[in-house]
Amino acid sequence: MFDTLNWDDLRVFLHAARAGNLSQTAKRLRLDHSTVSRRIAQMEASLGVAVFERHRTGLKLNDTGERLLRHAERIESAVIAIREEASAGDTEELTGTVRLATMEGIASLYLAERFSHLRRLAPRLTVELVTSAQTVYVHKREADLFVSFFRPPGPGLISERIGKFRLGLCASKSYLECHGTPRSLRELQDHWFVSYIEDLIQVDSVRWLADIIEQPRIAFHSNSMIAQMNAAAGGLGIVLLPSFATAGRPDLVPVLPGLATTTREVWLNVHGDLQFAPRIRAVRSFLTNTMKQDPDMQVGLQMGLQLSSQVTSADSVPELRTADCKNP
Repeated sequence: MFDTLNWDDLRVFLHAARAGNLSQTAKRLRLDHSTVSRRIAQMEASLGVAVFERHRTGLKLNDTGERLLRHAERIESAVIAIREEASAGDTEELTGTVRLATMEGIASLYLAERFSHLRRLAPRLTVELVTSAQTVYVHKREADLFVSFFRPPGPGLISERIGKFRLGLCASKSYLECHGTPRSLRELQDHWFVSYIEDLIQVDSVRWLADIIEQPRIAFHSNSMIAQMNAAAGGLGIVLLPSFATAGRPDLVPVLPGLATTTREVWLNVHGDLQFAPRIRAVRSFLTNTMKQDPDMQVGLQMGLQLSSQVTSADSVPELRTADCKNP
């Protein structure tokens, strides 16, 4: 029955192997649960061997399934190459859809507003901007491109560092009037902060507040950078934010500027199978050029962490009036 094996069944197998359960596979492929189950059973019948171990919690590849997965991925790469070659020959104009995954902050506060420039250059090219609080694995076809603050692992992955940005502390005028303006790193211990929810952090690179202060007093937690920024603007505490998040925010006052700061890199990641596809190359080029033309995204590689315990001058950190208020 091996001759009855077809690509559609293998495609379902690939997604099931990556997802580990039928429900997620059905959702990703936009099929019903029974169709996914039937296609997997059909493929196993064609091969004459089982490839999954069925558990209450989902599916797990057995030894045969692990070996088959490597062959199926090579077939997938060939199918992708055929698709890209065929679509490239249809028209000279860039067409198609590119799914770009990245973290919420840089997606919403930096990239989204800039895609209008790409739209003018390639009006038939569609970008799907997906926000995720965790690593997106392009080698598992979870997205076409992944913009990250670190170099992710993964077989067949092409990664390029395209930027580096600075993060700094800031707070609202109302908070600083109530609690005073810190004039040294030591004085930060006496203040309240806004930060991430520790047990929900999926990517270590966003633990950036730890670069500035150990064991900060947290008044407000959120897994959203935008929520943190707005909470700080509302007076809940001091927050550490990327430069791209605070640009054009007069309601947030820099705290210890140039003294309490750190940096993060920006990496652009794509699977090797897609790196030469015209639609992927267009978006990669756009992202790379956007970052490299922005000085705030090209902080010197040797700058490193800038921390000092010296007290700043009165000119560098304006003193705001201390008012009577309660701790947040």
